[in-house]
Formats: sequence, structure tokens, C-alpha cells
Amino acid sequence: MSIDKCFHCGDDCARTKIHHDDKLFCCNGCKTVFEIFSENDLTCYYDFEQNPGATPIDIDGKYDYLDKPEIVEKLIDFQEDSTEIVSLHIPHIHCSSCIWILENLHKLNQHVVSSQVDFPKKKVSITYKTEEFSLKSLVELMSRIGYEPYISLENYNQTTKSTDRSLIYKIGVAGFAFGNVMFLSFPEYFEVSEYWLEQYKPVFRWLMFFFSLPVVFYAGRDYFKSAVKGLRSKILNIDIPIALGISVLFVRSTVDIIFNLGSGFFDSLTGLVFFLLLGKIVQQKTYKSMSFERDYKSYFPIAVTKINPSEPLGTSGAVGKEENIQVYEIERGDKLLIRNQELLPVDGILMSASAEIDYSFVTGEAKLVKKVSGDKVYAGGKQRGSAIEIIAEKSVEQSYLTQLWSNDVFQKDYNPKFQSLIDKISKKFTIAVLTIAFSGLLFWLFYDAGLALNVFTAVLIIACPCAIALATPFAMGNLLRIFGKNGFYLKNTNVLEQMADLDVFVFDKTGTLTTNKKSDISYSGLTLSEEDKMVLKNTFRNSNHPLSRELYSFLSSQNIQDSESFEEHLGEGIISTYNDHTYKLGSAKFVSNVVEDPGLSTAVHISKDETYLGKFEFDTIYRKGVESLFESLDSQYKLIILSGDNEGEKPVLTKMLPKTTQMFFNQKPDSKMRLIEKIQSENKNVVMVGDGLNDAGALKQADIGIAISENVNVFSPACDAIMDASEFHKLDRYVDISKKGIKIIKLSFLFSFLYNSVGLYFALTGQLQPVIAAILMPLSSITIVIFTTLATRNISKPILNE
Repeated sequence: MSIDKCFHCGDDCARTKIHHDDKLFCCNGCKTVFEIFSENDLTCYYDFEQNPGATPIDIDGKYDYLDKPEIVEKLIDFQEDSTEIVSLHIPHIHCSSCIWILENLHKLNQHVVSSQVDFPKKKVSITYKTEEFSLKSLVELMSRIGYEPYISLENYNQTTKSTDRSLIYKIGVAGFAFGNVMFLSFPEYFEVSEYWLEQYKPVFRWLMFFFSLPVVFYAGRDYFKSAVKGLRSKILNIDIPIALGISVLFVRSTVDIIFNLGSGFFDSLTGLVFFLLLGKIVQQKTYKSMSFERDYKSYFPIAVTKINPSEPLGTSGAVGKEENIQVYEIERGDKLLIRNQELLPVDGILMSASAEIDYSFVTGEAKLVKKVSGDKVYAGGKQRGSAIEIIAEKSVEQSYLTQLWSNDVFQKDYNPKFQSLIDKISKKFTIAVLTIAFSGLLFWLFYDAGLALNVFTAVLIIACPCAIALATPFAMGNLLRIFGKNGFYLKNTNVLEQMADLDVFVFDKTGTLTTNKKSDISYSGLTLSEEDKMVLKNTFRNSNHPLSRELYSFLSSQNIQDSESFEEHLGEGIISTYNDHTYKLGSAKFVSNVVEDPGLSTAVHISKDETYLGKFEFDTIYRKGVESLFESLDSQYKLIILSGDNEGEKPVLTKMLPKTTQMFFNQKPDSKMRLIEKIQSENKNVVMVGDGLNDAGALKQADIGIAISENVNVFSPACDAIMDASEFHKLDRYVDISKKGIKIIKLSFLFSFLYNSVGLYFALTGQLQPVIAAILMPLSSITIVIFTTLATRNISKPILNE
């Protein structure tokens, strides 16, 4: 008798049957969820998996406590004007349909802006508008569709830290069954003919059958689920051959014992699943030991300015001594200085009189939010205008900034031409395996039907592309870890693969080729009063441009006062006012509307109330290894320098760098971006190397954007990699290692192909039992892991040994 199942949640409808739209539901709650999905054109939710939903619960009054602002404040990650962001733990997340519906919440309610699921942690980050909507409304909406969040104010942050031991349990079940099946199979192996063994042989065979049931339907179910999802999505994934092999072994063995044709292959079946799971646990442990999940520290090799109030600088209006600290060293209560264009690294309380914060990195909306002293400011906002001071309320790891690197708001659109190695081969490989397996099956059905299923199963197992699937993540993941330990932080493995396929290198000059720590500075012009020096000192303090930072240190003896107004024009200069005087600092054209003499050195010009005062000139010091780096790259790549400065350094650069290097000066941020776009139109892959401030647009436009970090907080999510300035001279080595990494992966593919070829020969000729194939397969995977780990470490010696 068939059991009526609820169309939504799959529960038994024996007690209550509710018919709607030719479908059966177990309760009005499930029917209501279906109606909600139907009204919003979301019924394709049911295409991902049969009966994917959960029965919604009665929530009447359950979440009334979320009306209290003091409780809501503890739960949300971000709150500004009418925008809030919250991360909720959803225990019911279990499949692709869960991800799909949770990331389409905006279709269920217009107040939801976006939602992003973290499947391994069973969390969803949701951005929503609070006009006529609230956190309580959001939680009730999710509960009504069967995704009730788990909320606990006491241990809310710890709810996602529980260890998933399901794989251990499955290995235990498979191992227990495998051992018992092998024990029960001994009389069959040795053909023992004693009377009592012959009498109970059918019992032993049925015991083996029952031992195999939890192995197939519990321990091995993930392979079936993955294969079905792949087929529904019209994707031939690597679990399809495995699921097919398990199915064939089980069906063939069951038929054998039902019709008393033999003992079947339950030993091979249970052994196959057991060794497959062992290979998976080894893979997980190796991933964990290699620290693939890098924490926030990997993405912030930068510093923030901390103000130490115990060491005063001067008298009138003086602040404490300023020192640079790593962002992950920030503690609650620290006083921090945030300059123009800097991101707030932590949540805090504004101490300055006022501020204008751009939260577009967090919300995606490019508008300035005005704040006054005492207001709360959130991590991820970018300060616009004069430098501000805040008191840190949290550490970096507790703030919203830790999620910025992967936020969809500023995800780059990767090169559509780019396709990873595994994407290129997985589909063809699976088709080839299935073709060979079915060809072998048909051949042996005609010549020896008794061996046909053995051959078919052995082929599917021995040709399983697990080794190929492991080669790329382990090789690339190990390189990411090695690069990170040496101060070069890449966003993901796709960036590393793209580094091996570059055509053009574009470099910014100031702050990238040059260092802002060693330049000699001289002043020429009218004598500056103490007030002029104080205003200049304060103005340079507000800016994060490399030249401003140098001049700020150069004028270190001056006291600091709050600016009356501050306005920075990227790529041009700064306008500042004090005591009804207007100061302009920057290029000659910006300050005095005069085109600068190209023969002059790099300089910052100054005017006061439209009267030209003078200029600060820089004796530029280039980074260590610039010449050797360009010489190394010149033989393989086109080299371009884009600079916002004048041509004063052109003679020096011409003498120092290869003759083929192209140079463009007086470039504004938008012109840098347009030039890169032009190069890309010629079907060239471009990498942009800049300081992350004026180069943000160019970094995003390039196929790969690398931001050079030198003790300043200019983190830009638009970039694909952050490089410590001390590693700049090794850039060519990192690119070379990336290329060698691709070769290692290709070698792994070759080894796997040779291994599979030998195994397939024995499998197709009927000389390889499925259980032996199951043992050899995880061994091949472990071999690939060891090879890629040792090989990537070996090719990384040029950066490890220096």
C-alpha cells in the first residue's frame, strides 16, 4: 500500500489530508508555504529536491521579544538609517533547495535587499530595509516557510561552532558492516563444505544483505544525493560513476541471494563504501591541516593608527602620540585615527565633532551618512573628509569587516574567458568513464555474462576521478597557504590560476614602485609661518596618499588641530581651510593652474588664498629589487607604468628599467581605468599593481588587481590580492610559482590517467575484483595529495628560503 506523502515536507499524510492544486499536504502550514511560493513564482523550489521543506511551526507571539531595541542591537551585525544586516543560524539548511529559497527571500518580501547562505556553517546573512519591516518580521517570515532561526542571546556567537561528526558515524557503520560481512563470507571464500555451514549458508547470505542496507542507504547516501542533484542540474559530476557502481553491486548481490545464484558481492559493496569514506576523511583532515579556511588576519596585512593618550605631543589642542598597529591587535577601548578614504576596521563610538561615512561597501548604496560626536559607527564604512577619531567597541574578529572580502556587493566579474582546469576536464572525464564502463558491460554480456557486472562495477570504481578532483584544490590550496605565510594574500584559487595566464603588467609609481619611508624632502619658496606649518601638518594627517604620509612625518614637530574643512580631490590635491584662510596642496596645475615643468622632480605645491607659497620636493627612493623585477618580467610580458605624478622621474625610470617599458604620466584614476580597459579590448589579460587608494578603479577593472600594503589602512575589496610591500621584489617569483603550480596539476592528471589506464586494463579483462579496486582508489587519492603537497612546497623554495 502506497503511503501518501506531503508535497512540501514529505511527512506522512495518514491523519490529515489537505488537497490543493492537485497536490497533497499534511497540514495547513505546508499548504500555506506552497501558496506563498506559488504567488511569488518560486515553485521551482521543489525542482531541486523532492519534499525539501520543513513543516512550519506556530509562531504566534513567539518572537515578541524582538520588539525590544536592546535585544535587537545584540543580534544585528550592522545598523544604519533604514538598513540592517543580520546573520542567523538556520539548523534546517540541508540541501540546494534550502540555499535557493533562502537566497531568494527578496522575492518573498520587498523589504529584504539580499541574502547570502554559508552552507557549511548553516548561516544566512540578510540585508533588509526597516521601513515597515523589522528583525521580528524577518524571523517570522522565515519561520512561516519552515526555516526557523535558532536564536540564543547567551551563546548566539557559539551556535555555529559545533563539530559535524556525521562522516565519522558513517565510517563506523560502514566499517562495522564490512568487518561482519567479511567474517560471514569466509565459508564462501574457502568453499568449506561442512554440514552445518551448508545448512546455514542462506542465513549467512541474508545477514550480509541486512548488514549492507545501512551501508547503502545511510553511509553511502551522500553519493546518491550528489549524483541526483547533478543530473537534475544537467551536470555530470564525479559522484555519478560512484553511485552507479554502488547501485549495481547492491542490485546484483540482492538478485543472487534471492534466486540462490550465489553469495553476491556484499563484501565488495561494504568494502567499497568503507574505503571511499576513509579517503574522504583523509581528504578532510588534510584540508584542515593545510588551513584552507584562512581567517580574517590573512586579508588584513595592514595597520591602523592608534592614539596613545599617555604621551602628549604638545599643548594647544594636542592629541596623544600616534603609532601604527596591526588591525588584529585592536582592543576594545582603543582610540583610533581614521583618515580620508580609510575603512573603519571595527565598530566604535565617534569622538570627533562630525563625520561623513560611506557605507557602500556594506549596503551597496553610495550615499554619505552624517554622524556627530557620540554616534555609533560600524566597521566597513569609509571615512570621507577630515580625519576622525573613534573609540573601538569591538575587536576586528567581532565586527562586520571580517565578512567584507567575500561580500557580493563588490564581487568582481571575473574574466568570462577564464575556465578552471577542473571545469575543463570533469564533464569529458565522466562521459569517458561511463562510455568505457557500458562498453565493457555490453562486451562481457555476450562473452561471459557472469563477469559482466563485475567488470562494469570495477571500471566505475577504478576510474573514479577522485584523484583528479583532489589535484587542483590541494595544489592550489597549498600554494595559497604558502603565499599567505610570506605576505602575499590571494582571494581564491581562481586568482592563482589566472596569474599563470597573464599578458600585461601595469604598475602604479608612487607608493608602488617607490617607498614612502625613505624619501629625502626639501622645501623651497616663501617662509612658512608656524600657523601655516600647523595647518599643513593637520591637512596631511587627514590624507592617506603616500606623499601626504611622508610630509606628515616630515612636519612632525607641529601641533595638531581639528580642521575647519577638508576636501581631497583624488589624483589632484587637497583643499583645507583654517581661520578663514584657504590652502591648496597638490599638483602645480591644481594649486596655481600652471602646467608643471616636466623636468622637475616629484613635488607637492602649496598656495594660501590663491597666493603661491612654495613646494615640497621629493628625492624619490625606489623599492629594493625594482630593476631586477622588471628585467625578469620583460622577457615574457608587456610592462606599463601609469602614474599620477609629472614626468620628473621619467629620465630615472628610463635609465633604470627595460627600454620596452611604456610610461604614462599625469594620469587620473579614471584615465588609468580606461587605459586598462583598452588593453583588455585587445584580448589581453592584465594585472594591475597599485597602492589601493587612487588605484581602486584600475584594480577592479584589471583581470587581477594586486594592492601593495605598506603600513597603511587602505584595504580595498575591489582587489584580488594584497601584497606586503616587503615582498614586492618577489612578484616575478610568485607568478613563476603559479605557472609551475599549473604544471603540477597537469602532472597529477597525467599520473591519474596512467594509473586509471593500468587499472582499467585489469578491470575490463575481468582480472580485478571490485573490492580490490575500492582499496586502490583511495590509495591513489592519497598519493595525489602527497605528491601535490611536496611538489608545491618544492617549487616555493625561492620565496621560502629568502
